[in-house]
Amino acid sequence: MTQRPISSRVEAFARATAPFMRFFSESPYARKAGKPGVNDFAVGNPHELALPGIVTALRKWAVPQNERWFAYKISESEPQEVVAASLRKWRGIPFEPADIALTIAGFAAIAAGLKAVTEPGDEAIFSRPPWFFYEVLCVEAGITPVKVNTVPVTFDLDLDAISAAITPRTRVVIVNTPNNPTGRIYPPETLRGLARLLEDASRKNGRAIYILSDEPYSRIVFDGRPFHSPTAYYANTLLAYSYGKVLLSPGQRIGFLALPPTMPNREEMRRNIMLTQLAGAGLWPNALLQHALADLDVLSIDIAHLQRKRDRMVEALRSMGYEVHVPEGTFYLLPKSPWADDEAFCELLGEHDILVLPGTVTEIPGYFRISLTANDEMIDRGLPGFAKAMETAKAHESRVVER
Repeated sequence: MTQRPISSRVEAFARATAPFMRFFSESPYARKAGKPGVNDFAVGNPHELALPGIVTALRKWAVPQNERWFAYKISESEPQEVVAASLRKWRGIPFEPADIALTIAGFAAIAAGLKAVTEPGDEAIFSRPPWFFYEVLCVEAGITPVKVNTVPVTFDLDLDAISAAITPRTRVVIVNTPNNPTGRIYPPETLRGLARLLEDASRKNGRAIYILSDEPYSRIVFDGRPFHSPTAYYANTLLAYSYGKVLLSPGQRIGFLALPPTMPNREEMRRNIMLTQLAGAGLWPNALLQHALADLDVLSIDIAHLQRKRDRMVEALRSMGYEVHVPEGTFYLLPKSPWADDEAFCELLGEHDILVLPGTVTEIPGYFRISLTANDEMIDRGLPGFAKAMETAKAHESRVVER
């Protein structure tokens, strides 16, 4: 008798996360991360001590002010007001406290947003290259992920591709801006075009198609660029945010899912999100992080320093012969691999104690991602290794690797 898996659902999770899990179990990162002298450009982890303000806030708010200080929490009114006021000031959109659902970072915000508006069998569209967890979150929610390509070179949303992918089962379009891994900030003309497209498709389908706007890097933008959110252009938009990026403290898990005032049926949507958080095993952040949010919301890593690291890396890598896409936001670079097999080239970089993320992990083969959260010392040590790897690649330009 053929042995069947314990859970076919978990097997579907395994398929959706296979490249990511392989990276963390079989790559140079799996073998070398955290070892002395290794230059870790692979993921957006901190490589310096936390912002002093984070430590001060957590110490301050860890002292109980009443007997219910560490009681069960859902979305508390004080941090809801903090987020709403911050968004009103920053975005110029009159968000209301009751429309803010505090979540366990952006991960839970996306999960709650998907489930709050979908039925099993619905479809969610998102663009390649995507954040590597969109697919598994869709699978877990019982909805079908539908992937489309972006515009070549610019990495802008391909509205024609999105339009062609819409069916009567389409319920959500996930938009990630600034985009991880490309760093693209989608411009107003793109977002207006997407809004018109989805308004027309919603009327044709007889039910709303929602945008789930994933914006954890929206405060990390370069060159004085403005940030544009779909919430300013399309009424049926849910905004997902995480504080882990701007604070560079991804292990402190707090974020939110916000409804703009243009959202129809807001009372029902608030209820849907709350019940989804409950059914998801309590997708609310812990008491301490909610208490501290007023102090955390005003903090940020040094964006100017990030931009200097970006500029230094782009200039250095280009001088070595790399083709590098310059990000408008986030803290990533996306160079093109000199070999078609990006995983093989990342192995070569690993031989020089340089850890990066292969493009295959984020469905953009032929590229690799560099995290600018690497500290200056790592950049100093790593640049010669990037140069040596390019020299090796040029010496083997005809290399073809079959996988």
